[in-house]
Amino acid sequence: MGHDEKRDKVREQQQSYGEPEGDFPFEDEVRFEIVEGVRYDLTPAPTVTHQQLLAEIFVMVYHTCHPNGEVLFSPLDVFLDEDNHFQPDLVYILHENSSIINAKRIEGAPDLVAEILSPSTSHNDKIRKKRQYEKHGVKEYWVIDPVHRLVDQFILSGGKYVLHETYGITGRMNSPMFSCVDIDIARLFRKLTRDEVE
Repeated sequence: MGHDEKRDKVREQQQSYGEPEGDFPFEDEVRFEIVEGVRYDLTPAPTVTHQQLLAEIFVMVYHTCHPNGEVLFSPLDVFLDEDNHFQPDLVYILHENSSIINAKRIEGAPDLVAEILSPSTSHNDKIRKKRQYEKHGVKEYWVIDPVHRLVDQFILSGGKYVLHETYGITGRMNSPMFSCVDIDIARLFRKLTRDEVE
């Protein structure tokens, strides 16, 4: 082989293409929650419909509420206590309560939580997680149902959740707790069809 031919050869990298040693944010790709001491794997991944709803609700809450607090969305760890580590779809935390936010997770109760129902999480979202959000003092909790196109809005009153309103596919959702909340329900559900829902 001539000198020019050798020069044209691609030199192989000597280092490994494997992962170097150390901590990686995606080391464990299995998302899970611990709900009342029981681990639940969050599989399969969220559907397109779920993510469309999440995008819409995030944009609307962020647009009107971000001057007053942090609006964050999943995947995000919320640590309530040793038996309850959740990954809610959306949280809102007032600036005055921002001490619960650290670089890796939320440690404490957000002011507002929204969960989008799916077949694998529906019972936890409506019963167990709702019970824990109530216990830990989440002031407002939204349960978004893409199948029936409904939003249940729960308000914490006297340490217990009260169903403030159920919204269908029209109208606007406001909040007695947070004046910045202004959700166009028709816009929230506009991309859904019966065939697309989970």
